[in-house]
Amino acid sequence: MMLGVIRRRVSCGGSSASFLGQSLRAGRFVLFTSRFSSIVEKKILLQPRGIGHVRDFCHLILSSCAVSLRPTREVVAGIQREATMQIWSRPFSSDNGDLIDAVVPFMGESITDGTLAKFLKNPGDKVEVDEPIAQIETDKVTIDVASPEAGVIQKFVAKEGDTVEPGTKIAVISKSAEGVAQVAPSEKTSEKAASSLSPPTEKIEKQKQKLETAPVTEKPKSSFSPPPKHAATEPQLPPKERERRVPMTRLRKRVATRLKDSQNTFAMLTTFNEVDMTNLMKLRSDYKEAFVEKHGVKLGFMSGFVKAAVSGLQNQPIINAVIDGDDIIYRDYIDISIAVGTPKGLVVPVIRNADKMNFAEIEKEINTLAKKANDGSLSIDEMAGGSFTISNGGVYGSLLSTPIINPPQSAILGMHSIVTRPMVVGGNIVPRPVMYIALTYDHRLIDGREAVFFLRRIKDVVEDPRRLLLDV
Repeated sequence: MMLGVIRRRVSCGGSSASFLGQSLRAGRFVLFTSRFSSIVEKKILLQPRGIGHVRDFCHLILSSCAVSLRPTREVVAGIQREATMQIWSRPFSSDNGDLIDAVVPFMGESITDGTLAKFLKNPGDKVEVDEPIAQIETDKVTIDVASPEAGVIQKFVAKEGDTVEPGTKIAVISKSAEGVAQVAPSEKTSEKAASSLSPPTEKIEKQKQKLETAPVTEKPKSSFSPPPKHAATEPQLPPKERERRVPMTRLRKRVATRLKDSQNTFAMLTTFNEVDMTNLMKLRSDYKEAFVEKHGVKLGFMSGFVKAAVSGLQNQPIINAVIDGDDIIYRDYIDISIAVGTPKGLVVPVIRNADKMNFAEIEKEINTLAKKANDGSLSIDEMAGGSFTISNGGVYGSLLSTPIINPPQSAILGMHSIVTRPMVVGGNIVPRPVMYIALTYDHRLIDGREAVFFLRRIKDVVEDPRRLLLDV
């Protein structure tokens, strides 16, 4: 209420000094000072550009008081220093909003931080809106940091290799070339900001420097100093000639952790079978050109094995289930994960609702996901989920392997290279293209009977694709 009366007196041209003197003489100085200092402090912090007006107002109050107002002076001086610090903390900002910060975007619900892998631009380069300027590497995907506005990169405020979180500023972008020309080193900026301070602020800064340079009585240090503490680190191999030590990428560390967790969690068992690829290869050869002409994509073997896996999962639903605590979760959908090897590590994008797709749709989706995986542009949603995984080591020439389950799934199918082998067909030994297939499954949930029936169904469908049409 007291401050409201003062404000009305000031707005009407009255003497706030005489009114304050009367209030002080009435014995209300302590209450008024505390309330006034708190209200003025809030007002100054919310309106840092109005320092001069408040300073004049405080001068009227201080000049008319006959009693000691040292606490009020300290509050006002502290407010002025606070406002000066707020102005000084914005040396690169301008009134017209010329400078824009480029920050790390939201990376996903399960990702809290990432590593600044590399900058795609250099300071001084022109960028357009949403043009990538840097890449953030996480344990799942590589995320681009896009420019929020068109302009020129003024500077980078982070370094390659730094750990960053969503919202971290990594670069400053000027929307006009003039903004870049005005930029100076931080020391020059501080000097310029200091020279632009008003005379009363300079006095405050000088007093602050005197206080800082005042001699401080230090306690005598004891001659005894505790021994330095050595941080506990993992033992490292001694360096040798012609060796290089390179830090693991986040993706590689994540893959290593998940694979080891899979081995420690599941009771994994692998069963094998062999597939005669003659009929599937003939089907591909007969309709290869017509398929490309109509659908614009090549017909490969992966679509055939995906359709065979879908048929096997429909016949053996337990393969598509998973253990969750003391319960078994049966999935009424079929999302097939395809393992793709990239230079940065293994990624597993997902084909959603594979049971509702035909050969052409599956081939198109595989090609799209494979290109994104090699470009590092896969999103988290494109790799999340999945109820069954197919890994094709045959593209690298693998003859036989025991794949590791991709949690939280319960089984994985391994494909291998096609090799011509002698087979007995109709009582005769003939050469046939043969592929070994492997199914690794969680023996806690899946018995050997279901695993063998599932693998046998894949063998039957691949060797005679007409079964898919007749559903037999």
